[in-house]
Amino acid sequence: MKTKFSGILTLLLVLVVQLAFAQEKTISGMVTDDTGLPLPGVNIIIKGTSTGTQSDFDGNYTIDAAVGQTLVYSYVGFETQEIAVGASNKIDVTMQAGSVLDEVVVTALGVSREKQSLGYSTQQVEGEDISTVKGNNFTNALSGKVSGLQIRRNNNLGGSTNVVIRGNTSLTGDNQALFVVDGVPISNRNTNDAAQTQARGNYYDYGNAASDINPDDIESINVLKGAAASALYGSRAANGVIIITTKKGKKSKGLGVTINSNATVGFVDKSTFAEYQTQYGPGYGDYFTFEDINGDGIDDQVENYVDDASYGPAFDPNLFIYQWDSFDPSSPNYLKKSAYVAAENGPLTFFETPITLTNSISISNGLENGSYRMSYTKLDQSGLLPNSTLDRHNFIFSGTYDVSEKLTASGFANYIKTDALGRNSTGYSDNVVGNFKQWWAVSTDIKQQRDIYFATRRNVSWNPGTSEPGAAPIYWDNPYWTRYENYQNDGRSRFIGNFELNYELAEWVNVTGRVSTDTYNENQEERRAVGSVATSFGVARGNVDSGYLRRDITATETNYDLMFNFDADFSESISFAGILGTNIRRNEFNSITSSTAGGLVVPGLYSLQNSASPLPNPVERAEKIGVDGVYASASFGFGNVVFLDGTIRRDRFSTLPEDESAFYYPSVSTSFVFSKLLNVNAISFGKLRLNYAEVGNGAPFDRLVDTYTINNDIGTSIPNVSNNPNLKPETTKSYEAGLEMRFANNRLGFDVAYYKSNSIDQIVTVPISAATGYTGKLLNAGEIENTGIEVSLNAMPVKTDNFSWGLNVNWSQNDNEVVELPDGIETLQLGSFQGGVTINAVKGEPYGVIYGQDYVYLNGEKVVNPDNGRYLKTPTSNNILGDTNPDWLMGISNTLTYKDLSFSFLIDIQEGGSLFSLDQYYGQATGIYANTAYINDLGNPVRNPLDEGGGFINPGVNPDGSTNTTRTDANGFSAFGYAALPAAEFVYDASYIKLRQVSLTYNLPSKFLDNTFMTGLSFSVTGSNLWIIDKNLPYADPEAGLSSGNLQGYVTGSLPTTQDYGFNIKAQF
Repeated sequence: MKTKFSGILTLLLVLVVQLAFAQEKTISGMVTDDTGLPLPGVNIIIKGTSTGTQSDFDGNYTIDAAVGQTLVYSYVGFETQEIAVGASNKIDVTMQAGSVLDEVVVTALGVSREKQSLGYSTQQVEGEDISTVKGNNFTNALSGKVSGLQIRRNNNLGGSTNVVIRGNTSLTGDNQALFVVDGVPISNRNTNDAAQTQARGNYYDYGNAASDINPDDIESINVLKGAAASALYGSRAANGVIIITTKKGKKSKGLGVTINSNATVGFVDKSTFAEYQTQYGPGYGDYFTFEDINGDGIDDQVENYVDDASYGPAFDPNLFIYQWDSFDPSSPNYLKKSAYVAAENGPLTFFETPITLTNSISISNGLENGSYRMSYTKLDQSGLLPNSTLDRHNFIFSGTYDVSEKLTASGFANYIKTDALGRNSTGYSDNVVGNFKQWWAVSTDIKQQRDIYFATRRNVSWNPGTSEPGAAPIYWDNPYWTRYENYQNDGRSRFIGNFELNYELAEWVNVTGRVSTDTYNENQEERRAVGSVATSFGVARGNVDSGYLRRDITATETNYDLMFNFDADFSESISFAGILGTNIRRNEFNSITSSTAGGLVVPGLYSLQNSASPLPNPVERAEKIGVDGVYASASFGFGNVVFLDGTIRRDRFSTLPEDESAFYYPSVSTSFVFSKLLNVNAISFGKLRLNYAEVGNGAPFDRLVDTYTINNDIGTSIPNVSNNPNLKPETTKSYEAGLEMRFANNRLGFDVAYYKSNSIDQIVTVPISAATGYTGKLLNAGEIENTGIEVSLNAMPVKTDNFSWGLNVNWSQNDNEVVELPDGIETLQLGSFQGGVTINAVKGEPYGVIYGQDYVYLNGEKVVNPDNGRYLKTPTSNNILGDTNPDWLMGISNTLTYKDLSFSFLIDIQEGGSLFSLDQYYGQATGIYANTAYINDLGNPVRNPLDEGGGFINPGVNPDGSTNTTRTDANGFSAFGYAALPAAEFVYDASYIKLRQVSLTYNLPSKFLDNTFMTGLSFSVTGSNLWIIDKNLPYADPEAGLSSGNLQGYVTGSLPTTQDYGFNIKAQF
């Protein structure tokens, strides 16, 4: 009996094993669209698990699954399909277009929602659109791809980017969008000195922290534009939110390994750099310098080497004179005369060829109960200027694991190490490019400056103070000395991560607990070598020829979230989704800036202990901010036609008075999918939406009570501005209405939105009587209004079996107005700049108008002084010269695909806006530009004396209204630029049309890889900023600026733009 029972048990065991093995098998197939074209990147997941894969370039896929399990096929723009695994090992799937109804996007707090249910505007950009054209700051790749999003980049090495959604909402606070990565709010802090944003000399743009995110790790970016979209972020939602979802692990064909290798090389766009005149040499007038150079007791003819201008005598190749390279014994031209001609090697030859290498490897796979992805990316960039590099290491790991049927654990960790060397100095003084564009002698040969620096390692400048050997420069250092001796370096180590547990309490409710952090340490070092031209430097900003400065920064944000998610159907026609949660946020920021004073004792030793004078007290800052929030949302769907959402958030601030520290931020939105009630085949989808919301811009640190600086160089200092113990956060109230429609099976669609937002309780400083002991007081007063229209258009004009053409157009117009300022104030100055211009908030005007000296007008005509033929200038500088806000923005993207070949390009357009060019303000006066040496109306060189037919007639009228006929003299300095014209002359239209991006990609068909260890291979050729089709700003890029922040519209010494060409290989195994 026992033997018989054992035999039966063995037979049953064998049967069970055979059945198990019979059910486990590999499923393969192809995924195509409804026209038969293969679809790459379709997500295929085993329902109820995290195991999945993606279709390859040819639409093919394989996945291990058991009989009876269900495969879920999903792809943006197509209906999700579910197919049960049966007896067949091959499942081919045809995806049906028209799945706008099922499209899912990531919204606030990382919650995924059906896009059709949203009563507010969002716009998603796929990761491939961000990472195809490589760069060191992924935010730049968003330009032109999202309506209502303004990206203001600059050309600084690793420079910061201004990211503003739907206009500025704060007069003096932060207007940058909030960045969230996989549910983790991350810092986008700009640590630049406040003086850097106002173009003070000898400062650097250290970039913004969001640039640390690696574009190759981004799956998608969803931009939450309006207040209703971002309301669940409460006090930090006024500026919109950029939700970044990183790539996650999936079951992969093969090993799941992807290798990307990219090389990009840049070439200067000559339209963004100076075009020099080559007829006149150094000087401020038509004269030479005479002094005894060779020691024979007779004065020799010498070029005007102490003059940093090119308004001197006309060049003459038959004239041989002493020049700067005649004075130093190390020069091959020592005590030799040379031809008085324009330099063979001008400043354009100073720039080097920037090369960027980006290499990454990632491993992604799915497990039985989870998935993981890890990647490493290395970016190596050599800059446009000599001795400039940027290196970044980026490690990331993400994973998810089903602990049980109801409990899932997930998390990600991202470590970034960035090191930069030789960032370019910005601002007016001590800026090499500013030297080239404003105060330059066109006879100076850059190659000779290079050769003598590397031969001597001394500061042998084209601009010495005297002709004595070894004389120090008077105004400008040798540019190579500046780059190799007066350099800076900085480094940042950063960790971003989270850990999350999700537990299913019931079919209709789950609870999520999450802890996340973003923390980094940053150090910045700045140097001036002994022997440099004296300039302001260090903590005390003393005028010194040498010094060392060090800045150490630590920043941490930690968030603790507990969130209940509800999802239930009350009936067949009524659905409900809700959130109830709490968020605890803690921010810490610490910085200390120390420097030497009075110069350095030992040349070349950069240490605080090497200070020639007693060390000044360091500048220290330590902040701790806490915000405790609770929030709730409820979303109802009625017949999948009408949706109604409501949210509320309550934030309690540590930066506000304890009794008045809590504020509420509500929102309500609705959407009406009217296409479901229409039986019109031509209309694939139609939705109306409407919302209202209130969001905030939190109160800053240390604004309640007055604080004092003790033990400083003059004892205890009293603050200039009196703080406010009754301070409130800024609040934005916003309305939005929108219409979204798609036609002809989604071949054509548009999304139109109109919005109006009013930001009140602005935190501003107002002047008060000095008798109070203060010069200003902090108040809640003022209001900014933004109204605008956004249009997004997408179309598929052509779609055949082998060819398709996709078109996307984004257009937006934002009108901004400063509605109110504190009582008695009509103008709030935001920043003051070299050249006598200011950026201001003026009541009744857009935020950021430019003030400065203007022309005097009579009946709309410029008035000319009849005595000298020069224009009259206004006696004051409180004239509106321009508006830094664009009239409208537009991006036009085209993608053409033929079989395995894809070609795409983006045209980026800005219409309107104004900027002031200090380069033109000074550079025209000093006579370096080609437009200051031309043939006048009489057919003679304009710089000839008047009695030799020189000069020109300014168009305009005399004070009596008669036409001007007085010819003005251009023979000497003062005919052009700031010497003759008001600041208004140098305010330019900031419009541009750019060929922003181009890419050509070839995906090798999988049939060529069948017998290899590779599962995918693609090649791409890319271009960025290849052509500025149209612009109005001379000799510079209209996007040129100082840094991110509220002060835009000012250009000085900006680096030229580079046309970047790249080649990329992507291999999958």
